[in-house]
Amino acid sequence: MQQQARVRIGEKGRVVIPASIREALGIKVGDEVELRIAEDELRLSTLKGRIARAQQRLRRHIKPGRSLVDELIAERREAARHE
Repeated sequence: MQQQARVRIGEKGRVVIPASIREALGIKVGDEVELRIAEDELRLSTLKGRIARAQQRLRRHIKPGRSLVDELIAERREAARHE
């Protein structure tokens, strides 16, 4: 997904995110977004997008068929038995 738009900085540094970009990112009124500076660019991301990227990164290190959730539950049950 490559979209871009040119916008002007308004009063008090406000920027209006065009509707097409908000729709592409799934941003709704009232949603929180994160702004950060990286490589001399201002980057905007959504929580949903950041979670999806983190999950993709983790999947590369987890063998197919392995469930981290099941492992965590088993560990917690084992710890509870020893309390």
